[in-house]
Amino acid sequence: MEKRIPEGEKTERVAELDGWKLQDEKFIVKRYRFKDFLTGVQFVNNVAQYSEEIQHHPFISIDYKMVTMKLTSWNAKGLTDLDLKCAEKYDEFYKQLVE
Repeated sequence: MEKRIPEGEKTERVAELDGWKLQDEKFIVKRYRFKDFLTGVQFVNNVAQYSEEIQHHPFISIDYKMVTMKLTSWNAKGLTDLDLKCAEKYDEFYKQLVE
């Protein structure tokens, strides 16, 4: 099981991520904006495939051209290194689609 990131490190570690915000001390959240709906859906499909491979799943909300990702580790009851790794991977997927 993943170890929870210590309270004193959370804010600093999340600040190292691009655009991710700490929410309720146990989630990280980011909104991704796309030029069109289907590109956002393609992004979600990439995230879903990766999530299945590593068996770690985010909350995903699709609001037309805006996709919101929310991560936490339920077993650890908070944020873990795996959440931060996933956030970085989602950012990579996003860059591949919009750049």
